[in-house]
Amino acid sequence: MSSPQASDLTAAIAQELPYLRRYARALTGNQTSGDNFAVATLESLLVDPSVLGATANPKLGLFHAFHLVWSSAGAPSAEPEDRITARAMAHMARLTPNSREALLLRSIEGFTLPEIAAIMQVDEDEVEALLAAANAEMEQAVTGRVMVIEDEAIIAMDITAIVTDIGHSITGVARTRADAVALAAKEKPDLILADIQLADNSSGIDAVKDILAKLGDIPVIFITAFPERLLTGDKPEPAFLITKPFSEEQVRSAVSQAMFFASTETLMA
Repeated sequence: MSSPQASDLTAAIAQELPYLRRYARALTGNQTSGDNFAVATLESLLVDPSVLGATANPKLGLFHAFHLVWSSAGAPSAEPEDRITARAMAHMARLTPNSREALLLRSIEGFTLPEIAAIMQVDEDEVEALLAAANAEMEQAVTGRVMVIEDEAIIAMDITAIVTDIGHSITGVARTRADAVALAAKEKPDLILADIQLADNSSGIDAVKDILAKLGDIPVIFITAFPERLLTGDKPEPAFLITKPFSEEQVRSAVSQAMFFASTETLMA
């Protein structure tokens, strides 16, 4: 491989790395653990870059390399750091193998069925079966009260409809930071689904920080049109992140994942 080709490949991998990290942390439910698996993937590619050639393009190759590392580690093999993580791992042990991986690749990262098949090195029929199993198992795992922080009424209505359709209840919808804090104080939610930019130019991130400071650990899903801005690696980042414009499948999957883990890390100042 010539130097220009190597440089192009490195640049392509760097461009997709934030999304691999998003996938990894959603899969593990933990920022640190997810990033550790992403680093292990890059290290494996340094040892054997030929893995990238197993799929049609660098992005698929990068995710395929991650899948090999993840699978070989036992998905995952790390010891749980706390009670919440231990409970999540116990739940994962009862799920159909590879089902959550297929679901996240499809709903959060937006890969097609043929692309998922290439990443996981299985046929498309198996991918379809894994997706069906994942949706059924994840949505049956737990239900709870969801708080929505969203200033656009139509989007808030869409989110509310999707969330209630899969069995959760809505504590309310807040349009500003102050409204969000007041709503959370009135009824503590089991999950927060928050836009980044709110009606009065306040921050959904700040609203979530205020709420967690008062109420303690609550799962959080952030929504943004610019996910790359929150996946820089420069500071703690959200484990669950939906990109605008989002699909119903993305919301359903993210909510099920976050409820399943019952914990997620949020942005810090």
